[in-house]
Amino acid sequence: MAVKMRLTRMGDKKSPFYRVVVIDSRKARSGEYIDKIGYVDPLKTPAEINIDVEKAKDWLAKGVQPTETVKSYLVKVGAMEQSAKPSAPKTNNKKKKS
Repeated sequence: MAVKMRLTRMGDKKSPFYRVVVIDSRKARSGEYIDKIGYVDPLKTPAEINIDVEKAKDWLAKGVQPTETVKSYLVKVGAMEQSAKPSAPKTNNKKKKS
């Protein structure tokens, strides 16, 4: 089972906040999750990031892979160290029409 740490969207239309959850990667974005780690409210200035560092470190030790966005939040709260090598940028592999 491939398990990831990712965001799930909550809140009303045009006023979102996100939960940081541990979930099977094959499940839907807002599907049933294994564990809730914390939440992020991007509408506040600065963005409010509330993540349980101990839970996050425990899941990372078990081999859970965080998404890029969650990884940046984990670095901000101190649950992870920033990697020396930046991740490869996403590329658009669509063929251009001539």
